[in-house]
Amino acid sequence: MPQELTDVRQISRIAYGFMGSKALFAALDLGLFDIIAAQPATLDQISEKTAVAKNRMATLLSALVALGFLVRVEKSYTNARATQRYLVRGSDVFVGDYYRLQIDKLIFPSLLGLTDGLLGKATQSMQQMLADPDDAALFSEAQHQGSMGPAVLLSRRLNLTGCTSLLDVAGGSGAFSIVLCRRYPGLSSIILDFPSVIEVSRRYVEASQLNSRIALIGGDALEDDWPDHQDVVLMSYLLSAVGESSIPTLLDRAWHALSPGGLLVLHDFMLDVNRDGPREAALWFLFYTVQRSDSSSFTAGDLVEQLDHRGFTEINSDELIPDLTGLVLARKPA
Repeated sequence: MPQELTDVRQISRIAYGFMGSKALFAALDLGLFDIIAAQPATLDQISEKTAVAKNRMATLLSALVALGFLVRVEKSYTNARATQRYLVRGSDVFVGDYYRLQIDKLIFPSLLGLTDGLLGKATQSMQQMLADPDDAALFSEAQHQGSMGPAVLLSRRLNLTGCTSLLDVAGGSGAFSIVLCRRYPGLSSIILDFPSVIEVSRRYVEASQLNSRIALIGGDALEDDWPDHQDVVLMSYLLSAVGESSIPTLLDRAWHALSPGGLLVLHDFMLDVNRDGPREAALWFLFYTVQRSDSSSFTAGDLVEQLDHRGFTEINSDELIPDLTGLVLARKPA
C-alpha cells in the first residue's frame, strides 16, 4: 500500500530523482561500471580511462556513491553488488543498455512534454516514433534487453505443450517469440510489427538461429490483417501503448485470429484493483499520456471484464513482474 508523504525531504527526494537517473545514464554512457568490474580503480585511473577531467569525474563518483551504485574503500571505487550484476556489460542479466538507450534517449526526453500531454496536447505518438527507422532501431534494441527477463518469466508461467502456432502481436525485437520457441520445440511463431521494427526483429531472430520457426510480418496491428488459426495470441506491452478506443479492436482481432480452444495472453503494465499503484506501473501509464491524448490506464479487472463480454472463458489474472506488470490469460471456447 502506498505510504503517505510526511516530510519535505521525501518530496525533495522525488523532485531531485531525475538527477540520480541522469547520473546513472552518464555512467553507463562512459562505460564506468565496466572499467571497475574486474578490480577497484582510483579517481586517476577512472578519469584516464573515461577521458573525463578529474574534477568532473570526482563529482560524478561522489554522486554514484551517494546513490549506492558504487562503494568507495579508501581511495578506490568498486561496483555495488547490484551494479556488478545488472549494469556490467557481459553479465547474463545485463540491462544497462535498456536504461541507457530506451529510458534516457527516448523516454526521458518525451516526459519533458508531460504537462502538455495531460492537457491533451500529445507530442509524438509511439506509432510516429517507430515509423522512423533510427528511432525504431534504438527503441527495439533497448527493449530487447528489457523484455528478455519478462519473456523467461512468462515461459515458466505458461503451459504451451501441444501448441504449434503463436501470433506475437507488436512483438518488437522478438524476445518473447525467441524464448517461447526455445522452450517449446514444436512451437512456431509469427511476429507482427511495424516494418521499421521488423528489420530489428530480423537481426535477433537470425542470431537466435530460429529463422525456420519465427516468421516476420511488417504491418500495423490496428490496420492490417492478422494471420488466423492461431493456437496462441500474445500481446505484450501493447494495450498500454494504444488509445483507449483501440483496446476493444485489438481484443476483437485476437478473438478472430485464435483457433477454437486457443489461448490469449495479455502481458502489460496493470494497476492494482484500487488503482493506487503499483508505483512503477502508474508512472509508465503516465508516460503514455505524452504519447496519446486518448491514452488510458487499466487494471487486470478492466481487461477481464472486456474479455468476458466477448465470450472468452477460463479467464484468470496474476502478477508477472512484481509491482510492475500483470498477466491475463483467457481461452476462446472450443
